[in-house]
Formats: sequence, C-alpha cells, structure tokens
Amino acid sequence: MSIRIAIELHFLAAVWGGSFLFTRISSPELGPILLVVLRCGIAALVLMPIIIKQKLVSQLASNWRKLTLMAAFNTAIPFVLFAYAMLTLSAGIGSVLNATAPFFAALVSYFWLKEKTSKFGVLGLILGFAGVFVLMQDNLVIGEANLTLPTLAALGATTCYAIAANYTKVYMHNVKPLVLATGSQIYSALMLLPICIFFLPSEMPSSDAIWSTIVLAVACTGIAYIIFFRILSEAGPTKAISVTYLIPVFGILWGYLFLEEAITLNVLLGSGFILLGVSLTTGLIGKPRARASN
Repeated sequence: MSIRIAIELHFLAAVWGGSFLFTRISSPELGPILLVVLRCGIAALVLMPIIIKQKLVSQLASNWRKLTLMAAFNTAIPFVLFAYAMLTLSAGIGSVLNATAPFFAALVSYFWLKEKTSKFGVLGLILGFAGVFVLMQDNLVIGEANLTLPTLAALGATTCYAIAANYTKVYMHNVKPLVLATGSQIYSALMLLPICIFFLPSEMPSSDAIWSTIVLAVACTGIAYIIFFRILSEAGPTKAISVTYLIPVFGILWGYLFLEEAITLNVLLGSGFILLGVSLTTGLIGKPRARASN
C-alpha cells in the first residue's frame, strides 16, 4: 500500500467516523427522514458532475428499477434507522454498531447464496455479537431513555447493508460502483421526499444542525464516496474495506472530543470484540469464508 493510499484510507475513516457525530447533532432538530433526504439529495449533486463527465448517465437511467431497490436497502432505510438511533445513542456507540455489517453480510450470504462460513468466520460471529452485548451493558438505559430500541434500529440498519451488498453481488455486479453510489443517493432522496413532508420540524433548525447536515452530505457522503472508489480502483477491495476497522476509532474519538461522550471500559471491550470478530468474519485474520460448490 502506497503512502498516499494509506493517508487517504485514514482520512476516509476519519470522515466516515465523523458522520455519526454530525448525524447526532442534526437528527434531533431536523428529524431522521428530512435529514436523510437532505443528505442524499446534496450528495447526489456532488456526485452527478462526475457521472456526467464519465458518461455514465445512461447506465444510471437504464438500471433505475434495480438501483431503486438497492437504494432502499443500502441507503434510504439504513440511513433513516441510524438517524433515528442517533437521537439517543452516542456517536461512538453508533460507529461501533455500524461495524457489525460484515457479520450480517456473512449470515445473509449463508442463507441466501449458500456460501459456507469457516470455523474462523463462525468464531468471528460469536465474538462480534458478544461484543454488542458487552458494548451495550452500561448503555441500555441512560436516565429515562431506554436504548434497546435505538440499538435494534442500528443493527437493523447494518442488516439492510448486508442485504444490499448481497443483492448487488448477485444482480448488479456489472454496474459501475460510482453509478451504484450515485443512484443510491438519488433514488433514496426521491423515495423519501414525499414521506418527509409529514415529518417537517416545527421550528427552524439551528445553524449547528444546518451546517452539520451540509458537512454530512458533502464531505461524509459525496466526497467520501469519491475517495472510497478511488481507493477501491487503485488498491483493490481488500484494502478498501479495511476502512471498516478504522471508522469506530474515529467515531469514538470525535464523540469524546466534541460531544464529551464517555469512553467506558465496556465501550473499549465491546469495540475490541466487535472489531476482532469483523477481522475473523471477513478473513483478515484466519481463513476467509469459502464459497459453496455449485
């Protein structure tokens, strides 16, 4: 891995880790649905000039049915679920729960695509879900807020990511990754726009919420996707996906620095279990998952 790719990888993790910070700031004032509509709509405006420059508009239009279904599970539903979860969960906890996506991807692959899971993969699943349990031990109830439902919402979001990843693998492997990213933003915004009319905030959001939404959309979504796909094309999927292991580090750090979120022993232990589990499940440690023979 070149120095430039390594720097970009850490920068991407820092930006995506920051997305939980900005969601935590914006969601309570804008509401989950309006926030996602603005995030996806603005991100689409950032990505569209590249789509036009690379002459990929026809691919974006011709695959609209598949892109709409993929967008629902890859962006619209999980973004709303995470925005809802971040009404009460801390930014650090949200970023760690986001790292459980590979666990659910392995489970969906097993039941849908009949892909076998190695012993290391099974161990990774066990460690990962044990990590979620440890992580939430001192966070299930804070004051009068019960965090069980927000936690389940975050896990539901990562399950949606897993379904979308496997759907893309089966039905959209010939579509350019940048088209997938842009289409996901466009069609998510369009499908949520009629719904958000019924969930508009009762008063004007603060400047902090507005600027957090803009940064979330432009930097954490639009620009972040551009960087990710550049790393993907130059360094390959294995190195690109390693950003998953770095995001929680920055998510916890930003939450601690800017929102004064506590870093407890359970947060550190739970995060460690989850990241170790992800490493085993994805094959970074031990043997990778094997495909079932046809």
